[in-house]
Amino acid sequence: MAIQFTLNGKPQTVDVNPNMPLLWVLRDTLGMTGTKFGCGMALCGACTVHIEGAATRSCITPISSVAGKKITTIEGLSPDRSHPVQKAWIEIDVPQCGYCQSGQIMSAAALLATKAQPSDADIDDAMKGNICRCGTYQRIRQAVHRAAQLQGAPAKAASIGTHENAEQALIAETVELGGAV
Repeated sequence: MAIQFTLNGKPQTVDVNPNMPLLWVLRDTLGMTGTKFGCGMALCGACTVHIEGAATRSCITPISSVAGKKITTIEGLSPDRSHPVQKAWIEIDVPQCGYCQSGQIMSAAALLATKAQPSDADIDDAMKGNICRCGTYQRIRQAVHRAAQLQGAPAKAASIGTHENAEQALIAETVELGGAV
């Protein structure tokens, strides 16, 4: 069955089983491997993409459900890592192993698209479905705050000013995300 949708701003048509998960269409049919397979049950967030701007787990999303919709993957967030979230991730040096990071970035970008200056609680809530096996949650939270600054939100009083201040803030904080502390 031919299914049409917009992928990263370009019209796309695939002829696949309508029940095939979007993740496998992206990775196996279209060769877009930036979106990762983690758990296959929408529990880890590694497969997060945007559907109509909302962070969505592609591993459980049947391709038939995205007919006529706009999908953005990590490859479509920006062609040159210029998206504020990507810039902040690099600046704060968030990734450790990096496997979960495309899903983390997509969740953070969806949050910032709806809330320009999120609180720590907003970030924790938006990111709680993304698990990082390396435990980079504090750097993730800091990078979301930095991305908010980069996209023009005014800095909060407790936000980072320098990389050294960020390190001190990270040492002092305990963050609970994805079921880990």
